[in-house]
Amino acid sequence: MPSTLTTLLIYLLTTAATATAITTTTTTKPSGKWTLLQPNIGITAMHMQLLPNDRVLIYDRTDFGASNLSLADGKCREDQNDVILKKDCTAHSIEYDVVSNTFRPLMVQTDVWCSSGSLVADGTIVQTGGFNDGDHVVRVYKSCDKCDWKELKAGLINRRWYATNHLLPSGRQIIIGGRRQYNYEFYPKVSKSEKAYNLPFLVQTNDPNLENNLYPFVFLNTDGNLFIFANNRAILFDYSLNRVVKNYPQIPGGEPRNYPSTGSAVLLPLRIVQRNVTVVEVLVCGGAPKGAFVNAQNGVFDGALKTCGRIKISDPSPKWVMESMPLARVMGDMLLLPTGDVLIINGGSKGSAGWEYGRNPVRYPVLYKPDNPLGHRFKIETPSTIPRMYHSTAILIRDGRVLVGGSNPHIYYNFTNVLYPTELRFEAFSPSYLDPRLSNSRPKILPGSQTRFGYGDRVIIRFMVLGHMDPKSVSVTMVAPSFNTHSFSMNQRLLILEGGNTTVPVGKATYQVSVRAPPSCYIAPANYYLMFVVHQQIPSEGIWVQLG
Repeated sequence: MPSTLTTLLIYLLTTAATATAITTTTTTKPSGKWTLLQPNIGITAMHMQLLPNDRVLIYDRTDFGASNLSLADGKCREDQNDVILKKDCTAHSIEYDVVSNTFRPLMVQTDVWCSSGSLVADGTIVQTGGFNDGDHVVRVYKSCDKCDWKELKAGLINRRWYATNHLLPSGRQIIIGGRRQYNYEFYPKVSKSEKAYNLPFLVQTNDPNLENNLYPFVFLNTDGNLFIFANNRAILFDYSLNRVVKNYPQIPGGEPRNYPSTGSAVLLPLRIVQRNVTVVEVLVCGGAPKGAFVNAQNGVFDGALKTCGRIKISDPSPKWVMESMPLARVMGDMLLLPTGDVLIINGGSKGSAGWEYGRNPVRYPVLYKPDNPLGHRFKIETPSTIPRMYHSTAILIRDGRVLVGGSNPHIYYNFTNVLYPTELRFEAFSPSYLDPRLSNSRPKILPGSQTRFGYGDRVIIRFMVLGHMDPKSVSVTMVAPSFNTHSFSMNQRLLILEGGNTTVPVGKATYQVSVRAPPSCYIAPANYYLMFVVHQQIPSEGIWVQLG
C-alpha cells in the first residue's frame, strides 16, 4: 500500500492548478527538523530583522492593546494619539539573542504597524512608517545590551503604510508606495527641500477597492535600476531619473501576487563570473486570485494560487516560465538559503491576507532548487505543528536555521474561541543540510579568515572538512540579512562568489579557498553580509563580513 505522503503527493500532482505550468515533486521522505525555541516571547512577530551581532529585532504594533510582556524597569509608553491605550506599560518590540535563546523588551513610542525598513552599512536598522501617529516617523535601532529605539517624528515626506524599502548603492534607502501613496522617496534626506516623486506604475497596478499592489516586490538589478513587481506585472525603473526603462510582460494568468492577494518573491542567486553577473532572475510564487479579498469578507474563501513565475530580467526579451508548487499557498514567505535553494514557508491554502480572511494553514515548507531541471525543483519538507497565518514571519540566521514566528489574523490579541489564536510561540526550522549525519562533510570556517573587504578584493578563507572533501564541489556564498514582514523579505539577495574552484589543502583536514569580493555596489550594496562555505550542498556556519 502507498504511504500517506505518497498518496498526498499523487493527489497534488494530479490536481495541478494550470495545464501550462509544469509540476513534478520529488517523493522522497520529508526532511528538516522543527524546534520550539520559546513558548511565549510576549509579542507576535509581525516584523523581523537579523542584526550583525546575532540578535533579532522583532516588533508588532502599538495599537493591539496590552501585550504579554512588560516593559523593563517600570517604564510605560504614554501616547495620547493611541486609539487603544493612552498609557501602555507593555512591550511591542523585543530583541532576541540567538546564541543565548533569550529576549528583552524594547520600547517603541509610535505605531509601527505594517511598516518597513533596512539594515544599513553601520549595522543599524533604519525603519520607516507605520500607522496613525507613526506613519511619518523614521526609527533607528543600534543594538547593544541596553539600547532602545530612537525616533525622528517627521522623517518622511508622505505617509508610509504597507510600503517597501530597498537599500541603494549610495547607501540611502528608497521607500516605495504604501496605502494610497503612488510615489516614492528617499532616506536620509540630502536637503530640506527634497520631495517625493510620483510613480504612475503604482496607480496602474491598483485594483479599485482591492489594491493588490501593496508591499511591492522590489529588487536592485545589477545595472543599478530597480525591478518593481506589483499586482501582476513589473517594470525596470531608473529611480534617479524617475523613468521606466523596461516594461515586463504580465505574469501568465494575470492573477495578483501582492497584498492583500499576498504571494512572495525572491531575486534568485547572483553568480559572479569574470567580475560580472550575466543572468538575473526573479521568482514569484503563490498569492490569491483577484477578488479573493472581497470574497473572504463575505465568507467565501477562494483557493490560493499554486503557480510560480520565473523570469530572466536580464534578457533583452524576457518571458515568464510558469511552474506549479506542490501546495497552493497565500501569505507564504520565500527565503534564500546558504546553498542557493529557496525555502517556501508559512501561510494558508485559502482566502487572502487581512483580518480573519485566511483559511487552511499550510504547515509543510517546500524547498525549491533553482538549478534543477524544470519539473524537478520542488520538495516537500517536514511540517510544523503551529499554524502560521496572517502576520507571520521567517528569517535565515547565521547557523543556517530559519527562525519562524508570528501569526495574528485578529485586530487585537485573541487567544480563545477563534480558528487561529494569536501566536506567541517562537520556533526554528533546521533544513536537511543541518542533519548531524552530515557533520563530516560540513565545512567549518576557521578564525582568522577575512571579515572586512572592499569591492573586487581577493578574499582568503580557511576552513576544515573532517571527512572526504571534493574541491570541485565547494562554493562561497554571501547572503544579505533581510527585513521580513507580510510575506516579503526586503533587501534579500545571495551572491555566489567567483573563485570557489580554487580550493587547496593547507594542512590536515584544512583547506583554503581564494575568492573575489563582489565587483560593485550595484551587485552588492555596502553592508554586513553572512558568508558561507558550501561543500556538496552542505553549508558551514556563516561568519559576519562587512563589504565596502
